[in-house]
Amino acid sequence: MKIQSLAVYCGSMHGVKPIYAEKAAELGKLLAQNNIRLVYGAGRVGLMGVIADTVLAAGGEVTGVIPTLLMNIEVEHRGIQELIIVDDMPTRKTKMIDLSDGFIAMPGGYGTLEEIAEVLSLTILGSRKFPVGFLNVDGYYDDMRRMLDRMTEDGFLQPAYRANALFASEPAELMALFQQYRPTTYDKFESGDIFKKA
Repeated sequence: MKIQSLAVYCGSMHGVKPIYAEKAAELGKLLAQNNIRLVYGAGRVGLMGVIADTVLAAGGEVTGVIPTLLMNIEVEHRGIQELIIVDDMPTRKTKMIDLSDGFIAMPGGYGTLEEIAEVLSLTILGSRKFPVGFLNVDGYYDDMRRMLDRMTEDGFLQPAYRANALFASEPAELMALFQQYRPTTYDKFESGDIFKKA
């Protein structure tokens, strides 16, 4: 699949392990080298700042989307090529989705989980199909992988949709999975699975 713009969700903090920032920088370099535009939350702090700075330093393109609330506390990155200001957080999420061909969650907190969960839901309910991946730095998302497997085992997530969540510990490995991505043709509504009893 051809990826021209990639949304990256990640922490507004660096985390306690240097490897988080190292892998953010590695992913940023990879995006710039492959002429893939970074779409992100427009922050200049934490892992958000690391990946944006790295893309820019490598000659890549960055679009940031930020709500006025965060503009007011001056966490926006003023060195990026495009800064889009929106009214609120829901509008920010929608805009980032509209601008992107794929989505990656790096280590982060509640906001990162909310954003990646929404795009995973859209792989089932949305009209567009796109790759969604977790950059599982130092096993950060091991428990998330187990949770998704448990959802599948216990009958709340169909295997075809479980396969929509890609995991890799290295940026290059995850990007390779994105290039190989093929949207699922399974539809639980057409199949009638949603109405079946256990």
